[in-house]
Amino acid sequence: MNPRRKQRLILVLFLVVGVSISLGLVLFALQNNINLFYSPTQIANGEVPQGGRIRAGGMVVKGSIQRDPGSLRVDFAITDYENTVKMTYSGILPDLFGEEQGVVATGRLNADGVFEAEEVLAKHDENYMPPEVADALEQTGHGAKVGDRGQRYQGGEK
Repeated sequence: MNPRRKQRLILVLFLVVGVSISLGLVLFALQNNINLFYSPTQIANGEVPQGGRIRAGGMVVKGSIQRDPGSLRVDFAITDYENTVKMTYSGILPDLFGEEQGVVATGRLNADGVFEAEEVLAKHDENYMPPEVADALEQTGHGAKVGDRGQRYQGGEK
């Protein structure tokens, strides 16, 4: 092999290795940052990857909020009116968090089936419904109309 051809081969090999490493790093970074949304029904049906970071949303069940007086820990449950998922969160909850309000939480499902939230987001005003929660409720027949996603939720059944 002549020196010029050998030099081109080495250059191509370095480029292939460099692109492969770059692609691997990008995929690794994306894998850790992708949070898929799951409804309480999907969680109850076992469609959630165990130990993976996910987002779960629904309506806070009335009477389910239990605060630990000695810490910032709060236990509550969310529902899509078909299934209920218990959640636990240690931290300061949004001011708009409350019973029968829409929430979206990011965290992990533990081995006991309790969702350990790292972040809890509440709705914006008394009528707002997060789009993911509206979609999940709509699929169970209890949610907002298609045009209401991300806007105002009036509650109730269809």
